[in-house]
Amino acid sequence: MSVNDQLHGPGRLRSGVIADSSFNFPSSRGNLCCSFALDVHNENNLRSMTDDLKWYLLTLKKAERNIVAAFQALRSEAIEPILIKGWAAARNYPDRVPRYFGDTDLAVSAADYAKAKSLVETHPGLRGVDLHRELRHLDTLDWDRLFSNSKLVNMDVAHVRILAPEDHLRVMCVHWLTNGGEHRDRLFDIAYAVENRPEEFDWSKCLDVISGNRRSWIVSTIGLAHRYLDLSLEGLPFAHEATEIPDWLTRSVERSWASESRLRGIDESITDPRLFLHQVRNRLPPNPIQSTVFCEGKFDNSPRIGYQLRDMAGRIVPSIRRLRKAVIDQYQWSRTK
Repeated sequence: MSVNDQLHGPGRLRSGVIADSSFNFPSSRGNLCCSFALDVHNENNLRSMTDDLKWYLLTLKKAERNIVAAFQALRSEAIEPILIKGWAAARNYPDRVPRYFGDTDLAVSAADYAKAKSLVETHPGLRGVDLHRELRHLDTLDWDRLFSNSKLVNMDVAHVRILAPEDHLRVMCVHWLTNGGEHRDRLFDIAYAVENRPEEFDWSKCLDVISGNRRSWIVSTIGLAHRYLDLSLEGLPFAHEATEIPDWLTRSVERSWASESRLRGIDESITDPRLFLHQVRNRLPPNPIQSTVFCEGKFDNSPRIGYQLRDMAGRIVPSIRRLRKAVIDQYQWSRTK
């Protein structure tokens, strides 16, 4: 049974459950949007929709207008962005399954970044844009090649640029891992991207263009989607490899999903001593997934302690700098009150 049928069924608005454990996947709520391909002007569709579905379809239209406005604003200055995550991830979801998103994630070339950043800070059409200087740690393919692979797709009355599906799958996997696998509902992005990939999807373009270590990240993440979301591995050239997930990886994600606490920036917690100490404890020892990715390590059965120590050493100085700035900013703010 497919992910679509197993987890959601026709017309059901839910986020699903992990296939072989007691962890539940709650629906997201808040200032968020989702993507559907349903025609809201069709009377039969409207009758079959829940109130939640109708509401999200309406918010989607607003989100799409904002995305189009952002592209138009940047293009007016000869800057061509690429839309990543969010709406681009939602394109893989079934019609009646929401994929919530808030910010508009746009990546631009390093040459255009300073100009684009200035525009984002001042242009009214760019509110809510999360601007990326190329893809940084999210992918190792150079920007020119990523841009050459990208494609234009229809949105409302305009065309927006998104990554090729092979490239975007890598980006979504690495983004999820960079957060330590903490956001369990975002594992659906990977499951649906694999299950609903286009017929012309080329696994060699996805996996053979990156290092062996990064390849292990992508295969293991797909393996997690298979294990916890019942994603079918049938026909995948690495199917057997994806079932051999390291034990430390499953322990790490299950520990994160069972925890009620989420990682926040330590510099964001300085005004609350209890929260500050809690965030420090959350980082000791470091999340093994984040540490391995930070060190460009391999997902295998070897101990993670080496990666965790290197991760701690690499983060100490930047963390101290952010803390120092946060303390100074807080002190200056308190003096103006």
